[in-house]
Amino acid sequence: MTAEHEHIPPWYKQFWPWFLIGLLGSSVAFSLVYLTLSIRYFDGTVAQDYYKEGLAINERIAKQEQASALGLAATLRADPATGDIVVDLNGEPYPEQLVLKLIFPTESARDRTLTLEHVRAGRYVTMLEEPLRYRWYLHLQPEEGPEAAWRLTGEARFPTEDEIALLPGI
Repeated sequence: MTAEHEHIPPWYKQFWPWFLIGLLGSSVAFSLVYLTLSIRYFDGTVAQDYYKEGLAINERIAKQEQASALGLAATLRADPATGDIVVDLNGEPYPEQLVLKLIFPTESARDRTLTLEHVRAGRYVTMLEEPLRYRWYLHLQPEEGPEAAWRLTGEARFPTEDEIALLPGI
């Protein structure tokens, strides 16, 4: 009886080694792509004292209850051509300035703080270098920072010619 000697091709001519190398190579390639995307579109870290920030919600609620007790409300108009922002404040008192915080929902680097000057009974005005675009959360306060007595909030998508209501609320 003669034993037939089976011919085995070298490893680089077989399917399975290349399949396994392909799996490993694709996982390395996808990892590098995701690493690049996560570095390029970094969305910030969780606050170090998140517990204190969570407790600050009571202060925000108190500010908005104060605005409601004072009967405050405002309307905001933004001129899409010139970038002028006009706020009409309903209710008393009328501070000399108002602070409008424009908060971009996804990128904190785009957040802006504007100071509006009082021009006459309840009307406040400021100008922007360029008109606003996209969606923003709006916070209107009599002064900047956590020591403000009241706050009105709203949400808007710019450009718009409509009036935006700023009301007491979270």
